[in-house]
Amino acid sequence: MKKYQILFLLMSILTISSCSKGFLDYTPKGKVSDEQLNTAANVDGMCIAAYAALGNDDFTVPYVHAWPWGSVRGGDAYKGGGSVGDQGYIDNLEKFNLVTVDIASLNTMWVALYEGIARTNDAIQRMNKLSATDYPKKSIRLAEMRYIRGHFHFLLKVLFKNIPYIDDAVLQKDRGKVDNSTLTDIQLWDKIEADFQFGVDNLPVAQAEVGRANKMSASAYLAKVNLYKAYQQDKNNQVTSINAAALAKVIAACDAVINSGKYSLESDFGNNWLYPLSENNKESVFAVQYSINDGTPNGRINMSSSLNYNMASKYGCCSFHAPSQNLVNAFKTDVNGLPLPDTYNDVSMKDSIDYWTNGIDPRLDHTVGVPTHPFKYIPTFIAQKTWQRVLSIYGQFTPMKEIAQYTSPAFKKVGAFFGSATNWNIIKYDEVLLWKAEALIELGREAEALPIINLVRARAAASTGMLKYSNGSLVANYRVSPYVDGTNITWSNINARKALRFERRLEFAMEGQYFFDLVRWGIASEKINQYFTIEKTRVPNLASAKFTSGRDEYLPIPINQITLTLGLLKQNPNW
Repeated sequence: MKKYQILFLLMSILTISSCSKGFLDYTPKGKVSDEQLNTAANVDGMCIAAYAALGNDDFTVPYVHAWPWGSVRGGDAYKGGGSVGDQGYIDNLEKFNLVTVDIASLNTMWVALYEGIARTNDAIQRMNKLSATDYPKKSIRLAEMRYIRGHFHFLLKVLFKNIPYIDDAVLQKDRGKVDNSTLTDIQLWDKIEADFQFGVDNLPVAQAEVGRANKMSASAYLAKVNLYKAYQQDKNNQVTSINAAALAKVIAACDAVINSGKYSLESDFGNNWLYPLSENNKESVFAVQYSINDGTPNGRINMSSSLNYNMASKYGCCSFHAPSQNLVNAFKTDVNGLPLPDTYNDVSMKDSIDYWTNGIDPRLDHTVGVPTHPFKYIPTFIAQKTWQRVLSIYGQFTPMKEIAQYTSPAFKKVGAFFGSATNWNIIKYDEVLLWKAEALIELGREAEALPIINLVRARAAASTGMLKYSNGSLVANYRVSPYVDGTNITWSNINARKALRFERRLEFAMEGQYFFDLVRWGIASEKINQYFTIEKTRVPNLASAKFTSGRDEYLPIPINQITLTLGLLKQNPNW
């Protein structure tokens, strides 16, 4: 047998050697060469692929709904889940201890966000090989790609701070040669800002396909970047000054959006969280677009919040992102209908009677599944304590904003988990309003900020129409009033700042933003350690939690990335 095998091998070699060179040069069917991609149609398809990257995360390391990074770390929520070790990296994030440079999920997040950037850069490099005649949409698509690139760089910046900035001038093979220390903090913000400014200068006011970036969404993101840039930090993450010129840019960019007439607040806060009312509505400035029944097995659905559905029989897994007692208490109002920023957390609201003995901001019941209250606007679907998977560790509350109604056509079960075709807003109009108010206050123009904050509060007060039991009675003692200078508040700069910051927490609670607000304002260590002091008495699981100033404002650079670049990337301070 061995002799015949050798003979067969020799014959095979002779056969191959006798073939023409054309055999070796044959292009398999279905394979596209690099050069063949450089057509208008293919480049347009690559732009769509870059848009797809906006929603390419899932429940393992979410970045569309950044709940582990912004809500859990900020004290809006406990990790939740089936145990402390269930998705254990989030437990580390929650307590700010045992966060190490080799946590796999941090590296996965880093890689995913840079993959999004790589898609935009590849599309830009290819469209730059085409003339405007060959590709009439070139200038618009170029601006769209820079918008998406700016978005991914922004996420990396607020998560890791000291990041390599990679644009289309860097070839893919050279990505590992870009360091994270040449650019200063401000220079890095300038780079990100430039991508959104390019969008403002080159995008149309509106696009036929509503999911695409436009001039107004670019203006809004330009405002956001400048707001973060304004709070200037030293190398130890401490805010040392607030840049007035950046704040002026915030106001100008917000005014462009406000004065466009394209956007306004929804009449009911809940419209932003209820399909199909939420879909590209008048408050949505830019959103990740999702779909269902689109010809694919599961649709293009949002899986970043899949772990967050509660244990009700209509759902059944997995009870993550549990609203904290601290957050629930924050929705109390006083007899005048104003928040209680200094005393809200003195006494907890736990029982059904507590929502009547206190005044309540209606946004609570749009944000939190409260036992004995209807869940997700279904009067007969009453939240229960048992919906929380581990009541003894993570309390009795469940998240609501990201959860689809079980009756919704956008809701889909995927294996043991759940997803939704409901769009997720990256920027809403209420944010634009409060960004402008914040900038005005920091510039000493708090009187101009007062009517803006009151506009948001008026909408909150009017958002009770869906918060009723089957008999038509209201669920709680809803009581929200505007601020009136000289009547229920002295509208000084200090009080205006406190009011604005508390309003942001209530308006965007559980949306994955609060931690980043605290870092931007330079008060993360103070506020989070205050939170731990009280919350440790309620949640023994947090006994070892402690925020370390000068370190925990940002995540460590993943050690895998430092290794891959042979030490070119430098670690963040104190890690």
